[in-house]
Amino acid sequence: MTDTTQQFFISYAGPDRPWAEWVGWHLQQAGHQVVLDVWEWRAGDDFVHHMDRALERADAVVALFSKSYFDPERWTREEWTATVARRDRIVPLALEPIATADVPPLLAAKLRKDLHGLDETAALTTLREAVNGGARPTSPPPFPGTPPATDPAAVSSGTKPRLPSSTGRPDVWNVRRRNPDFSGREAEIAQLRDGLLSGRQAVVRALHGMGGIGKTQIALEYAHRFAGQYDVVWWIDAEQADQVPVHYTELADRLGIARPDAGSEHNARALLQHLRTEQRWLIILDNAENPGQTAPWLPEGSGHVVITSRNPDWRGIAHQASLDVFSRPDSVSYLAAHIPGITPEEADLLAGDLGDLPLALAQAVGIIGSGMTLSRYRQLLSTSTARILKEGDAPGYPASLAAAVGIATTGLENECPEAAALLRLGAFFGPDPIPTNWLENARPRLSTIPGDPGDLMWPHAALQPVSRYGLARLDHETFQIHRLTQAVLRDQSGPEQAERIQSDVAAVLSSTDPGNPEAPETWPAWASLTSHLIAHHVVLTNRPELRPILLKAASFLIRSGQSRSAQSLTSPLREVWAAELGPDHPDTLSCMQYFTHATADMGEVAAALPFAEDTLARRRRVLGEDHPDTLHSANDLAATTSRLGRYAEARPMHEETLQRRRRVLGDDHPDTLQSAHNLAVSLDHAMDHVGALHMKEDILRRQRRILGEDHPHTLESARSLAITLNNLGRHEEALPMFEDILRRQRRILGEDHPHSLESAHSLASTLSNNGRYEEACRMHEDTLRRQRLLLGDDHPATLQTTHSLATALNNLGKREEACRMYEDTLRRQQHILGDDHPETLQTAHNLGFALNNLGKREEARRRYEDTLRRQRRTLGEDHPSTLQTAHNLAIALHGLRQYPEAAELLQDARQRLCRTLGEDHVQTLATTETLARTWTDMGRRFAAQRLLAGQRKQAKRRLDRKKKRR
Repeated sequence: MTDTTQQFFISYAGPDRPWAEWVGWHLQQAGHQVVLDVWEWRAGDDFVHHMDRALERADAVVALFSKSYFDPERWTREEWTATVARRDRIVPLALEPIATADVPPLLAAKLRKDLHGLDETAALTTLREAVNGGARPTSPPPFPGTPPATDPAAVSSGTKPRLPSSTGRPDVWNVRRRNPDFSGREAEIAQLRDGLLSGRQAVVRALHGMGGIGKTQIALEYAHRFAGQYDVVWWIDAEQADQVPVHYTELADRLGIARPDAGSEHNARALLQHLRTEQRWLIILDNAENPGQTAPWLPEGSGHVVITSRNPDWRGIAHQASLDVFSRPDSVSYLAAHIPGITPEEADLLAGDLGDLPLALAQAVGIIGSGMTLSRYRQLLSTSTARILKEGDAPGYPASLAAAVGIATTGLENECPEAAALLRLGAFFGPDPIPTNWLENARPRLSTIPGDPGDLMWPHAALQPVSRYGLARLDHETFQIHRLTQAVLRDQSGPEQAERIQSDVAAVLSSTDPGNPEAPETWPAWASLTSHLIAHHVVLTNRPELRPILLKAASFLIRSGQSRSAQSLTSPLREVWAAELGPDHPDTLSCMQYFTHATADMGEVAAALPFAEDTLARRRRVLGEDHPDTLHSANDLAATTSRLGRYAEARPMHEETLQRRRRVLGDDHPDTLQSAHNLAVSLDHAMDHVGALHMKEDILRRQRRILGEDHPHTLESARSLAITLNNLGRHEEALPMFEDILRRQRRILGEDHPHSLESAHSLASTLSNNGRYEEACRMHEDTLRRQRLLLGDDHPATLQTTHSLATALNNLGKREEACRMYEDTLRRQQHILGDDHPETLQTAHNLGFALNNLGKREEARRRYEDTLRRQRRTLGEDHPSTLQTAHNLAIALHGLRQYPEAAELLQDARQRLCRTLGEDHVQTLATTETLARTWTDMGRRFAAQRLLAGQRKQAKRRLDRKKKRR
């Protein structure tokens, strides 16, 4: 095309991939370098990262404009936005007529070339002009009526892609109408296309998955999307394998090679021989369920074969691709496009109810679009699943989901009753994968499974037919049934049968114990088990054999940071057990303890308090003051009281619990060390940071020796020690500690565990204390995003991070933004924690500081006065936080020229600080300097000088004493 080599990045939407391949091929043939995602990048790669690098290196971007290209859900929006923002050269090529109003303003002004409606020669010329620009002719142009000469580059070959619009559908074509509602599945279609292009000989790709997952729809979309790349596209209903030769005879007849007097088998084999010599053909075998019977009829040669099947066993016959349900974004996008007015949140909930199954989504759209409300549909989906899944028009699907499950289940029952019984058992578990070793261990106790309990091949032999009928997904260790298939099967079970199956489920779950629920190494196994224990349809509350495992599961959920799930599990259990066992039964009380802990962890601390009080009172009465369970409840009540900000009340409770635990359990017991840690935190709250430091150092040494460096309790104590160092102003020492703690917690607990997020918050605050405000802001923003997703906008930990982010923004001079953030945080804290909680008061104090910095001194003064009044009442007049607010109120009064009032506040605050923290404490020194400035502005210059001189003498005496000690 040109002698100058350029590097082009091709930007396109998924449905336009044939165009992208055609453009990319011709640019490469002309000697250019081309970056096309499907040629360069692998599945799982970071798309955004690769795109950024490609845009940075490209000399120009070839953008293929179409209606799909400007779909706001597609990545192409990021591509062209980034391109225009960087002012890179963009070469727009229109693949279909596009109104200017449909093109974003950033691109509307760009001159574009039209490729649509052209033959290949004209399209190639247009591509050259678009890439190279126009040039003045050096010889007379040809007469316009002369037919264009054939371009050698346009000669068809087996490797060069065709111009997508040049032929439309091939002459030999029997594929049904395209589904206009098809959406999503871009990755799957790209993977299918890549697989078919991966070899020169006939490439056979088998798409397998459960009924309703959209196998046929993907094959149909592929056939239409890439129709122009084939001379022959033939669709065969292959469910009855013995009918395949008949369908081949029909194709042979269309190709003119059939002999009317020969049978279908002869003509089918003649077709297979013919295809060996041809290129550019596509055979689609839809619903081929018997690999052994299908294999002899697979074509060979340079064409492509696509098989769709529920059966996953195509090994040695075809390259297999297992299809899963829609991704959640694809489900939400589909629902939003077909249900007017549905919000993203509603779409997400409905997609979750439907398990992202394409057929179920299509049926839901059909029902909701015909007059049923969304809320009513979701209710019926929960209470009458099988009935609602019989309804709803789903274009492109041969049967409703309920019918499809019924047909497959009937076939399975007739072929293998034992497999059908195993399928029904699996329907009463949760929707997550079920480990097969659970079933192996519990086999002798299962009453609903026919056959020999000692069969060494069970459940493997029974699971194979289940998988072959597309009713479950298998891997080497687990099997999984889709939640809607489970629901249909449960609805088809009578009450007596359901009760027997539920007893078998309880037998399986009760025989499974992953070990210590507090040890992170057991958490993956506990996560697998707990997902079935908390499934809403699994009725386990009245089964005594499950009580021990349910209590351990609650402990796991709390320790792994899943407080909402822990509350959901324990809430119904405590009610049922209290009624059946009595409120004072040990299992009931243990359940109450976990429920209380989970409720407090969710941020509902005030709601948790009466449960903590009641559990402690009952355990004291039933078990005695010194029983370990009683002491656990005493610790929980003290911790809950402290979380409410009632630090002075909580401290003696911690002291008493520690004293009893030391006597009963010993100094080094993990529970004793936990109480000691809680008491040390109380010292921090009382501003006795030195006392807290010594105590925390001792606790940490003991925990490292007893529990190990990486135990969650050890890491939490290490974080607490680093916080105390921060409180003492030793920020440089605290920083590497936080970095190490966070690294360990992320590795052991995960990035999104509440403890990891708390450490990330502490590290960011320490970065800010060390003057690294930009880093602190970025870290606070990331932590805040994660906490909002995990805990919610109003959780106390989320609000604490929001408060710290506002402080970092204020330090960066972004005062208006910080002020708005403080105001929002304060409103939420007042609602959640109360007006007088220490964290609420700290935010109120900082809001006053931000207002004063913005010059809003009168507002700042009112905010400070209210905060100071509350702090004096709740924290006491001598508390450092109270005195800091008094100091800042004086600064605001000084700005308002109310010098006498400011001086009076400062004198009182300084006297109290000297008495409580000492004359050389940093807070005392700051207050002294502010008082001196105020006296100076009042005309009391000599008094101010004497005050500062006395301060300097004190500093000199301290320095001299230090030198003597050395």
